[in-house]
Amino acid sequence: MTRREWLSAALAAGQGADIDALYEKAIVVDALSVTDWDEAAFADLERSGYTAIHTSLANRNFAVAVRELKRWRELFARHADRFIECRRAADIERAKREGRLAVILGFQNATVIEDDVGNLDRLHALGARVIQLTYNERNLLGDGCTERTNAGLSDFGIACLERMNELGIAVDLSHCGEATTADGIAFSKRPPAFTHTMCKAVYDHVRAKPDRLLRALADKGGVTGILALGYLLGPGPQTSLEDFLRHIDHAVKVCGIDHVGLASDFSIRGIQATATRESWYLPRLRVFKPSYRVRWPPWIAELDRPERFRTVAHALARRGYKAAEIEKILGLNWLRYFREVFGV
Repeated sequence: MTRREWLSAALAAGQGADIDALYEKAIVVDALSVTDWDEAAFADLERSGYTAIHTSLANRNFAVAVRELKRWRELFARHADRFIECRRAADIERAKREGRLAVILGFQNATVIEDDVGNLDRLHALGARVIQLTYNERNLLGDGCTERTNAGLSDFGIACLERMNELGIAVDLSHCGEATTADGIAFSKRPPAFTHTMCKAVYDHVRAKPDRLLRALADKGGVTGILALGYLLGPGPQTSLEDFLRHIDHAVKVCGIDHVGLASDFSIRGIQATATRESWYLPRLRVFKPSYRVRWPPWIAELDRPERFRTVAHALARRGYKAAEIEKILGLNWLRYFREVFGV
């Protein structure tokens, strides 16, 4: 090894130690994590360094939603040493102090409201704090991203959005069609969010958001969470950590450093550890339209493990992001957002 190579390696090792220290003290938020909680998951939680997650509950209808929220009440009671229910932003800060995980309960489809705006009050009282207005298809509120018509919000959709604003339920537009997304941003009085999405300018996928909507969301005070699913970030099986980072770079360029966060969109343990081609890929071929371009394997190797966001922190440092900027992307931007939406 030459002297120059030795100095380069020494500097990299020093920076690595600094980033590990930063990560240990940072608030780390995964804006969509869907995990079956067993002992293996709890072991991987320790490795993740997570402070908080937003998790997705079954959303077929209002009765199913109530059942899911009550099931989580039992989980919070059974695992009080590990979980904190997040109803306000201070719960995330408390989770960090106490070495527990703050769990934000959400639904990826407003089908849980059915046709009664009053159901929002009931869901909020039971702990719901995030509701995505539509999934991929049309519902009573608006159109999803794979719907042919690309219509905006219905009158009922606007009524639901207004009540969500009043209650302090985050308006999630991740899977919404472009017209419904634009309406959600325009009509929402509190900042809406893309909890888990990607940039259409980097990879033109039906789930991705164009620059005009990324910018409009940021102008409203919202946060864009860049997801970690490989098949949604690039066109082929070679999709890599570099592709993921390009989406972050682009989102920061368009939205500003204060409006970008992280999301996995899968289990804290990773897909490879929890799913098979038969259990993950084949069902999605039946449910998702061809425009979704589902493929197997769907993961990025560096991100398909509990330490994914520590890896991201190191990668951002190598790209020249400053410590304060990395902390914002890891979780401080989401913390600020939740203060505005849920309350302190």
